[in-house]
Amino acid sequence: MSDCRLYLITPPVIDDLAAFGHALAAALDAGDVAALQVRLKDAPETVIAALVDLVTPICHGRDVAVILNDDPVLARKLGCDGVHVGQSDMSLKEARRVMGEGAMIGVTCHDSRHLAMEAAENGADYVAFGAFYPTATKDAPTRAEPEILTIWQETMQVPCVAIGGITADNAGALARAGADFVAVSAGVWAWPDGPAAAVKAITAAIAG
Repeated sequence: MSDCRLYLITPPVIDDLAAFGHALAAALDAGDVAALQVRLKDAPETVIAALVDLVTPICHGRDVAVILNDDPVLARKLGCDGVHVGQSDMSLKEARRVMGEGAMIGVTCHDSRHLAMEAAENGADYVAFGAFYPTATKDAPTRAEPEILTIWQETMQVPCVAIGGITADNAGALARAGADFVAVSAGVWAWPDGPAAAVKAITAAIAG
């Protein structure tokens, strides 16, 4: 039995906010989702703000945290629960100063336990490893092996997130390897049977 949970990431482009709101609500109602990361690369601040305004009540009504990708200053301005920073974004220390002690801050660590240990020692709330499988959602410079999750779980207390090409078909293997969370974008939003069916299937896969 795994305690792994789903960490949902928004699609890279959202053309119809209202339709997305309905799809998100249905997806969150279909299974156990810990957090939603708002990830709109290169979108104007007004577009990101509109999406955060839309998803926050939907998420908070279901005890789902709202995390913004890349931008701690905007995350604090928009009242997000946390922020996810990459290796080329604001430093974890500076992000914590901006966001405050109560915010959730995660750090991309690629396939590097060294980067992850540094992040953990500096107070990250979670570390993200990946990509585990081929992904078209973002440019993934590294490929991680499931073993990194197992080693991390055996040696560290800070939760780890698996990301990159994850679907209902492979999420279970990562949960069994030691992922505390599986981060999924296209594996939900582009799932042939729809987002709600994808969340249901992933939740079942990682619970097993």
